[in-house]
Amino acid sequence: MSEGVVIIGGGGHAKVVIESLRAMGEAIAAIVDADPTPRTVLGVPVVGDDLALAGLKEQGLSKLFVAIGDNRLREKLGRKAREQGFSLVNAIHPSAVVSPSAILGEGVAVMAGAAINADSRIGDLAIVNTGAIVDHDCVLGASCHIGPATALAGGVNLGERAFLGVGARAIPGVTIGADTIVGAGGVVVRDLPDAVLAVGVPAKIKGDRP
Repeated sequence: MSEGVVIIGGGGHAKVVIESLRAMGEAIAAIVDADPTPRTVLGVPVVGDDLALAGLKEQGLSKLFVAIGDNRLREKLGRKAREQGFSLVNAIHPSAVVSPSAILGEGVAVMAGAAINADSRIGDLAIVNTGAIVDHDCVLGASCHIGPATALAGGVNLGERAFLGVGARAIPGVTIGADTIVGAGGVVVRDLPDAVLAVGVPAKIKGDRP
C-alpha cells in the first residue's frame, strides 16, 4: 500500500474533505478517528485511532489530511502527523477559485464554491469553508477556520486558530486576533483582540472565548 491519502477524522467535515480530494483525482486510503469502531465513511475504511498512523506510515503511505473542525485539535494532530513523517496535502475543490498570486500553506481545505483572491496568504491547516470569500491581500493564520458563506473584504488579517461562524463578515483592513471566535452572522467593523468571543452586527465582544 503506497498510494492514497490518509484522513484523520471520520465526521461530517471529513466527508466534505474526502469528496474534495476525490474531485481532485486523489484516492483515499484509510481513515483514523477518535472513535476506532470499524466502519466506512463514504466507502473509506476506519482502521483505528491515531495510534494507527505509525502502521500506515510503515505500509508506505505518506500523504495525510487532518479533517478535524476543531482548530486547536487540528493543529495538534497536524504537528503529530508531520513528526511521524507524513506530508500534509491540500484539499481544494475544483469549483473553488484560487488566485494564482495567492499563497497557500500545507494541509489547507478550500471547499466548493469558495474564492481566494489576489495576493492573499492562507496559513497551514486553515479551512476556507463552502462558499466563503477571501478577498485580495488577506492573511489567514495557521489553523484558522472561516465558516460557510463567510466573506472577508480586502486586507483582513485573521490570527492563528481564529474561527468565524457561518455567514460572518469583516470589512476591509480589520484584524481579528488569534483564537478569537466571531459568531454566525457577525459583522466585524473594528479590530478584535486575541481570544475573545464577539457576536452581532456590528460584532461586539461578549467575553473571553469558551
